[in-house]
Amino acid sequence: MKIHFFFAFFCFLLLNTACEKSDPVIPNEEELITTVRYTLSPTDGGEAVVLLFQDADGDGGEAPIIQNGTLAQNTIYTGTIELLNELQLDLIEDITLEVAEEAEDHQIFYTPNNLNLTVNYTDEDSNENPIGIATSVETGAASNGTLTIVLRHEPIKTAENVATGDITNAGGETD
Repeated sequence: MKIHFFFAFFCFLLLNTACEKSDPVIPNEEELITTVRYTLSPTDGGEAVVLLFQDADGDGGEAPIIQNGTLAQNTIYTGTIELLNELQLDLIEDITLEVAEEAEDHQIFYTPNNLNLTVNYTDEDSNENPIGIATSVETGAASNGTLTIVLRHEPIKTAENVATGDITNAGGETD
C-alpha cells in the first residue's frame, strides 16, 4: 500500500513539474483614449490647425470638449495625430506610442463627411500597410462637414480598400 501511494505521489510530482503550464496569453486590451489631437500644418507654411476631442472623465459624466478648425481651400497639409489617456492627470499615457509600437495591429481611419478633402497615409507598418499616425490632407473647394477618426485594433489591413482608408471591410475592434 505504501509503495502504491509513494509511486502515485511520485508520478503526480513528475507530471506537475515536467509539464509546466504555459502562462496564459493576455490579449491587448482596448485602449482608453480621452484625448485626440489632430494637427494639420500647411506644407507651404502658415499656421497649423488643431482639431481636438477631449473627454477628460471618459464615458459618461461631463460632455466632451470639441475644438473645430477651418482649413484653407486647395491646400495640402501634413497631419499628425496624438492619442492620449488623461483620465489620471498624474499619469498621462501616450497611446500614440503604443499604436506605433504595435503598428501591425492598429490602423487609424479618417472618414470625411460632406467635406471636400482627401486624407492619405504617409506612414506604414513593417508589412508596408498604413498606420495613420502621419497623414497628408488635401483640401478642395470650400465645404462644411465633419471628419470622423477611428482607431481600429487588429483590422484586416489586406481587405479590400482598407489600405486606402475605407473602414468598411476592416473588421477588428474600435479602440
